[in-house]
Amino acid sequence: MHPALQSESVAVITGAASGLGLAAAHHLSRLGMRLCLADVSGGGLATARAALIDGGASPDSVITVQTDVADPAQITALADRAYATFGAVNLLMNNAGIQPGSSIFDAEGRWDHILAVNLFGVIHGAQIFSPRMIAGGQPGLIINTGSKQGITTPPGDPAYNISKAGIKVFTEALQHHLRGLPDRQIEAKLFIPGFVFTALTANGRTERPTAAWTPEQTVDFLFDAVDRGDFYILCPDNDVDRRTDEKRILWAAGDIAQNRPPLSRWHGDYAEAFKDWLES
Repeated sequence: MHPALQSESVAVITGAASGLGLAAAHHLSRLGMRLCLADVSGGGLATARAALIDGGASPDSVITVQTDVADPAQITALADRAYATFGAVNLLMNNAGIQPGSSIFDAEGRWDHILAVNLFGVIHGAQIFSPRMIAGGQPGLIINTGSKQGITTPPGDPAYNISKAGIKVFTEALQHHLRGLPDRQIEAKLFIPGFVFTALTANGRTERPTAAWTPEQTVDFLFDAVDRGDFYILCPDNDVDRRTDEKRILWAAGDIAQNRPPLSRWHGDYAEAFKDWLES
């Protein structure tokens, strides 16, 4: 088990009121960790805390802080509350995110908010918590939730793709910096979920599609990968296995290396070539 994930260690999770954040909270609670749950939804946080206590967590081991991660001042207040209550933070899971949809010329006026929550919420979270975690001298872990859409960047939601691509680049840079510190007590991981059935991906559906994993399955995969020492935690689902993900990622990189048109996987002239590549 990762040294940051011990009984009585402290986890701060953003986007913790539902989906992957809540599943992670239940997983970590079963390890005996103390939890600081953050979300923009105060009502959702209250429900989440009650569910954790019903599941066996002691009431004094779970606190909630209503937080809009688009506001760095609120992230600072979250850190202040976590340290004031528990005295340390061993795990920061920058998980809060939105996906309202976007278009290239931003006719909907959503780009600023998507980037403020998805990208700068992660960046500011790491920037605000990391110095305190380093100064604490305890084993630490920062998990940033990215997306396959930030790697293969499919057409249709450019602001979301850019936010998740930025998380990938930031987390790589963060881990490179952390591993160069003298005591190397803290490390970062990039969490790349597959198709997970959450409120973010439901799109009006009330039943989980057969292709999707549950949040619990995905979180179990996440922490198994953490224990293995993986940095890129690339999750499969019931429709896409790791080999398919690898082929898609390599094809996307090949657009640059082979000077193909951008997003050639969705370019009609390359449809057969991509199909052959995927099946080869």
